[in-house]
Amino acid sequence: MRDHGGNIDQAIEAFGGQVADWIDLSTGINRTPYPVPQIEDACWRALPTAADRLLLHEAARNAYGTNAAILATAGAQAAIQMIPRMRTPGHARVLSPTYNEHAASLRACGWQVSEVTELGQLGGADMAVVVNPNNPDGRRYEPRDLLALLDRTGRLIVDESFADPYTDISVAKFAGRPGLLVLRSFGKFYGLAGVRLGFAIGSAADIDALSSQAGPWPVSGPAIQIGKTALADSAWSKSASLRLEAGAQRLDDMAQSVGWKLAGGTLLFRLYETPDAHNAQKGLAHNYIWSRTFPWSKTWLRLGLPGPTSEWERLSAAFARLA
Repeated sequence: MRDHGGNIDQAIEAFGGQVADWIDLSTGINRTPYPVPQIEDACWRALPTAADRLLLHEAARNAYGTNAAILATAGAQAAIQMIPRMRTPGHARVLSPTYNEHAASLRACGWQVSEVTELGQLGGADMAVVVNPNNPDGRRYEPRDLLALLDRTGRLIVDESFADPYTDISVAKFAGRPGLLVLRSFGKFYGLAGVRLGFAIGSAADIDALSSQAGPWPVSGPAIQIGKTALADSAWSKSASLRLEAGAQRLDDMAQSVGWKLAGGTLLFRLYETPDAHNAQKGLAHNYIWSRTFPWSKTWLRLGLPGPTSEWERLSAAFARLA
């Protein structure tokens, strides 16, 4: 396993406790999840049908504002692992630092991968990858700047896993253009990562190519029912975005109280510059609060937003102890 958040088992091994004792803020998963509807018995007993998937795809198109071809996958991660196999390996460029599975999946399939730091440096690649907004620093790119890369790359992958609260930067509505593939994650914004649901959006030819790899049942019946219900609930989506916006400011204020500086982030996670990220993580962990550090930075620490009031109170008390 590459370095990721959500590694609560490692926290328990190092600091004790049980899973129920911990608040896991090491991921960017919404801790106030969408209320799961009652799952129909047939979802458990029968294989998902093509009609079921069509309903899910339509709900996703409406939610993401696109008319392009779409494929539901077992999380955006499944698409990330399939995309490198869509063509003969060549030279890929990944805008970094970012989610490490993109470069790793490309290399595993024989691609030569360069990790670059500026958007303009992606030009000339056979495949270019941008995470927008970026994980972990929250950098955001305008659609016009991303679309300008289409004429300069063989294929452009835009990972919008954290874009739900930022509809203005999404390029999903342009995904029918040749060479553009957009990835969306369901589990992060809706707080249901265990459902394992995501989407690839692109031209009909590209989605057909991915579908042939994904097989006849790429997502489960319960995932289809939950996904189509949640994606159609625009009122919940708007309310969640407003709540997350207020929570992000509240978390920034807490971090500032102990001298941490905001280095970036999104409404689902915040990135802070600390004097020593390892010690900061350790201090929170003694209060059974888990955070994310990065092997390539001694100062960056990422925190997701707490969910219920009890979690906010525990985090506030932990910060008071740190201070």
